[in-house]
Amino acid sequence: MKRRILLVDDEVAVLLTLKAVLEISGFEVDTAASAKEGKSKLHTHEYHMVITDMRMEKEASGLEVIKAARAASYRPAVALLTAFPTADEDWQEMGADKMLVKPMHTRVLLEQLEKLLASHENKLANGAGSKKDPAPKTPSKKAPAKTALAKKTPGIKAPAKKAAAKKTPAKASTKKTAKKVSARNK
Repeated sequence: MKRRILLVDDEVAVLLTLKAVLEISGFEVDTAASAKEGKSKLHTHEYHMVITDMRMEKEASGLEVIKAARAASYRPAVALLTAFPTADEDWQEMGADKMLVKPMHTRVLLEQLEKLLASHENKLANGAGSKKDPAPKTPSKKAPAKTALAKKTPGIKAPAKKAAAKKTPAKASTKKTAKKVSARNK
């Protein structure tokens, strides 16, 4: 049985490209070009995973899709697709299981989706995905004290510093590339 994915993004190029990549990789993919369309499909179909962009018609359209996915009785895995990464605490507090930063290499994307599906299936099998789970919270500007939670709960880490560390080399390499291009043009 093919695993079904709902892909929600207002950029047609992203929808078509990801749909093709996922279908070639054996997934059945439905697409929605808005949060409204995505929420409608969540109510009329069942999915193993929902991948949604954060910023669509409104700044928090992706949050609406995440809330609708979390309210679905079939409990799909939820991945947040964004070009504007947020702190780990923020996207996890929104209710997403994984944040996917675009652009991304196809191989890396597929590996992350497979890992997410496997961990989500294990979580559901162990009863952690019941309707008793709290609803996702609306993100606040103040990040929660994840470090305190990590100390109390084994297996939870606070990797927020990694995201900041990853941005620094990218900016540095962009500046170096710009300097090289500038030097060549002189």
